[in-house]
Amino acid sequence: MLRSCFQYQLPAELIAQRPAHPRTASRLLALDGASGARRDLTFADLPALLRPGDLMVFNDTRVIPARLLGVKDSGGRVEVLVERVLDERRVLAQVRASKLPRPGRSIRFDGGVEARVCARAGEFFELEFESDTPAREILERIGHTPLPPYITRADEPGDRERYQTIFARVPGAVAAPTAGLHFDAAMLARLDAMGVERAFVTLHVGAGTFQPVRVEDISGHRLHAELLTVGEAAAARVNAAKGAGRRVIAVGTTVVRALETAATDGRVGPYAGATDIFIYPGYRFRIVDALLTNFHLPESSLLMLVCAFGGTEHVLDAYRHAVEQKYRFYSYGDAMFVLPQFQAASSK
Repeated sequence: MLRSCFQYQLPAELIAQRPAHPRTASRLLALDGASGARRDLTFADLPALLRPGDLMVFNDTRVIPARLLGVKDSGGRVEVLVERVLDERRVLAQVRASKLPRPGRSIRFDGGVEARVCARAGEFFELEFESDTPAREILERIGHTPLPPYITRADEPGDRERYQTIFARVPGAVAAPTAGLHFDAAMLARLDAMGVERAFVTLHVGAGTFQPVRVEDISGHRLHAELLTVGEAAAARVNAAKGAGRRVIAVGTTVVRALETAATDGRVGPYAGATDIFIYPGYRFRIVDALLTNFHLPESSLLMLVCAFGGTEHVLDAYRHAVEQKYRFYSYGDAMFVLPQFQAASSK
């Protein structure tokens, strides 16, 4: 399948630069992947799309202030995006500069913090902070919120809280699982009251989520590996729901990838490790029965996943409708609730 099959035209003014207030004020486009039928709703209408006994699975990763601004020892400016904290002193990071630093050179950041470039691994650099302060504490003190590249403004103090789900618990992501940004405590209470259950997995979203698909034949694309944990409790809840014929609803593409990675023979097992699963049309879903997601970039791996779930033609028609109706797109934008084009394989 070709990358160009996932193209659509988006006016720049529809790219949300700031989040809706309150969180539930976003719009919601409901799509039936089997028929292509769609409805224009608001996120406050979400409970009407759910049933008692549904299991909603959320990603509880927490975004770290992973963007650092500094100066090389040669004097040139540098921007660092931490991909992963390796230990108390070392991080794996992307480095942007007019001339990339060589191993052995130093970078000075705000607050007098220095880091040495230890090695390069493909697109990433290993940096070691020259401080006794743990790396995570350094990031919390001098790091910036790593807003996506299509948000053209500088990060603001309010982004530290707003570019974070209310159930964010495990630090490690450099991008938010954005479908979860729409939930507030009142919405979760409404879902509890109607008997909707929930479970949590942890997938630390990496900067690779914004990596473009550069090959025309998408089967040749490879995703960056991201760290994933599906605990015993979450696996048991998912398996109980599937066994009882209740729906498993993934809140975000990261949850889809987590559950499908951990699935074997229609069941989910505990899982701790990395995943680089790339889901595109032709994939047969084993676990997920419905998907809540934001709108994604043209020709992106995330859009390809949604098309695999809801049907490429129906999803792209829905995107064109969303553009016409001036929905807000991407991380701080509006949401979709998608029913599948095919029933999950494990349910047949």
